[in-house]
Amino acid sequence: MPDRTILDMFRLDDRVAIVTGASSGLGAVFARTLAEAGCDVVLGARRVDRLAETQRAVEEAGRRAIAVQTDVAKVEDCQGLVDAAMAGFGKVDILVNNAGIGTAMPATREAPDQFRQVIDVNLNGCYWMAQACGRVMQPGSSIVNISSILGLTTAGLPQAAYAASKAGLIGLTRDLAQQWTGRKGIRVNALAPGFFASEMTDQYPEGYLDQQMARVLAGRAGDPRELAAALVFLVSDAGGYVTGTTLPVEGGMLTS
Repeated sequence: MPDRTILDMFRLDDRVAIVTGASSGLGAVFARTLAEAGCDVVLGARRVDRLAETQRAVEEAGRRAIAVQTDVAKVEDCQGLVDAAMAGFGKVDILVNNAGIGTAMPATREAPDQFRQVIDVNLNGCYWMAQACGRVMQPGSSIVNISSILGLTTAGLPQAAYAASKAGLIGLTRDLAQQWTGRKGIRVNALAPGFFASEMTDQYPEGYLDQQMARVLAGRAGDPRELAAALVFLVSDAGGYVTGTTLPVEGGMLTS
């Protein structure tokens, strides 16, 4: 519409978003932010009891929410989450592939099952979710995969499985965009966050974040709302000419 303002282009009124890993941390922030921008939100996570708090936050923002226990490593759970969205709201406009786990294990000591678990959740789970959504999404829809700067650089901890999964997401993002943007009208992008407060950063060794801040031009960790704002850009009409790309949000860490 020619009379829309720039700010109007960031609105997501009456769209339906699925957010995985929505029980806490960045996933909960993403869900609340999407609701503030106008979305109804379908929430998926393994810890269904903790989804209730995120659901309340969405509803307090004036939007509707559905909470579904979901382990994205299971194909049937991914399909079930999309089925719940379609049953409850009749469509899926946005997918935020946020569910993820991390390890910090020296490569010579990492057990095969430990490596496989990270890949199953962080990479395979995103693919199963994208597949299920890609089958029902209409033109104008958008997928955002939450990768990491560790898919682009290293940061001092032994995180082979995590780094491999997040680098794999960047490749997956490019290929799905190539397959779906022109043919289906579905844009696919990734965010590569730097250091934001989350359950993962709570597990870092004492002093680790302070050491890493020397690499961050902004000199501080990120505010989760700053990352959520970048997400809104990518999934809204404001980002309508952006697809197949990975957007780093890392305070300048990648320049070092």
